[in-house]
Amino acid sequence: MIIDVALTPADIALLPKRDLTQTTCVVFDVLRATSSMITAFAHGAQEIHPVQTLDEAFALRDELGGGLLAGERDGERPNRFDFGNSPLEFLNCRGNRIIWTTTNGTVALRACEQAARVLVGALLNLQSLVEELSWDEPERVLLVCAGTFDEFALEDATAAGRLIAELPEAQLTDAAHAALSVARAYPQPLDALRAARNGKVLASRGRGKEVEWCGRLSVYNVGACMDGVVIRPIE
Repeated sequence: MIIDVALTPADIALLPKRDLTQTTCVVFDVLRATSSMITAFAHGAQEIHPVQTLDEAFALRDELGGGLLAGERDGERPNRFDFGNSPLEFLNCRGNRIIWTTTNGTVALRACEQAARVLVGALLNLQSLVEELSWDEPERVLLVCAGTFDEFALEDATAAGRLIAELPEAQLTDAAHAALSVARAYPQPLDALRAARNGKVLASRGRGKEVEWCGRLSVYNVGACMDGVVIRPIE
């Protein structure tokens, strides 16, 4: 297994031009999109449709004949949306179809749609990711760090690095070594989330509990895979 890491949104912007047909991608947007998605699946969500724009979200809801809208712009719930992007909003999702759009996370997911497999990654389901990759044994793995606007995000690299640390037999690219070093600098991953730009902004807005929620390790034995452009839990 060869592990590479896309560390920034600039790397993600190039993914549609890459041949990912033999690659398993794991997308991390720890604060908060992928953490919220894993929380939603852990609480019964049926499927998630990641889209890139607000207009796409409204149009897809009309096309599907229903569904709940979730996401954020500048960290806040968009007008006429049912949910924002906080994991604490997704504790009662049984049977729900959710159409989701965020500044970085859903963009990163859709950039990977031509990959052999696309897994939703978070600290919350880290052990599930380890087990899935160990079982599937893909030849190539790309860990995709969604970032913050156009910048590197400490929390995403930390999560990617912690996953790498659990796969010691893998061959690592330089970017993967960098992510592993970031994770080793924060033995307690919540410390990385609190130090990160996103974590500080959320705390300043009174959302420190969301940061703490997303910083927990392997509390959900939940895998989620994007098939085409729809994410469903792995049975």
